[in-house]
Amino acid sequence: MVIDVSPMAGVRVDGDRAVIGAGTRLGEVYDALAVRGRTVPAGCGATVGIAGLTLGGGLGILGRGYGLTCDSLVAATVVLADGQVVEAGDDLLWMLRGGGAPGVVTSLTFRTVPAPGLTAFKLVYPAAAAADVLDGWQHALPELDEALAPSLVIAVPAEPAQPPTVTVFGAGPDSATVGHLIRRLGHRPMSDHRHDGTHRATKRWLAGDDTVDTGFAYLHSEYFRSVVPAAELIGRLTARRRAGEHRELDFSPWGGAYNRIPADATAFSHRDARFLLKQTATVAAGDRPGEWLDESYAFTRPYGTGGAYPNFPEPGLPAEAYYLGNTGRLRRIREAYDPAGVFA
Repeated sequence: MVIDVSPMAGVRVDGDRAVIGAGTRLGEVYDALAVRGRTVPAGCGATVGIAGLTLGGGLGILGRGYGLTCDSLVAATVVLADGQVVEAGDDLLWMLRGGGAPGVVTSLTFRTVPAPGLTAFKLVYPAAAAADVLDGWQHALPELDEALAPSLVIAVPAEPAQPPTVTVFGAGPDSATVGHLIRRLGHRPMSDHRHDGTHRATKRWLAGDDTVDTGFAYLHSEYFRSVVPAAELIGRLTARRRAGEHRELDFSPWGGAYNRIPADATAFSHRDARFLLKQTATVAAGDRPGEWLDESYAFTRPYGTGGAYPNFPEPGLPAEAYYLGNTGRLRRIREAYDPAGVFA
């Protein structure tokens, strides 16, 4: 069953608080808050729903400075399986901050933050520099300005004749901070595109177009406290390429405000990581990926925390991977509010 909450859309601002309907998309949230000079820490995809993003955590370019989207959640309204409408109290609000919901969330209230001016950037490096850039990126993260959010994507196209791509992108407070990042990565990029503008303009610039990928993506995600062997990971990515299989290593920076909240303060438990890695193999509908995805995941697992990002769901992965030490409390809350398991 799919419950469509898209008619429950809208944003009402009261001081530094924003009451947002569960069906509201991020683009609408940013537009409504921009006229007040405010925003919430969240992602770049304009069509992403605010409710689903929040219930699974919510990362974005302001996250290292302000935390997850769910960390800004201060109140919510939920309709339970028996039709009862409840305002989220202590336990339920704790769960909604990254742990899903035992009902249908209809309204969310967020603490907003000032919308900063930003320098967005997209840096493209030669394929031969992939291992060096990854190594420099991993080691630099703990020392970078928390207002800087540099993601790294290393991809192998589905056409084996095409070279891998290495892209570092994100946003920071100014061009000087981006220049410092480039020096830490140890290589000069082949192309260096930057855009100075408002927070809303930055989101649009980073989001690009909304072209739908018709392929089917298989993925694994995991958090890491320490670095992974860059050269061997890249070697595995580029070896034995298969026509029709697009491979991707997608690194998201962690640390900063993400990690300042104790692991048990919200349902979202991944509070001591250096970065998040999503490994993806995208193939045509009806096809299956080759051996690379599972083999690469097996290679990186000994270096990881054992925790996966809730907004990157994987069939068959146990709840403990998403919630670690918070799994037991989450189950007790879910049983209290949804004893029949309607929303399990």
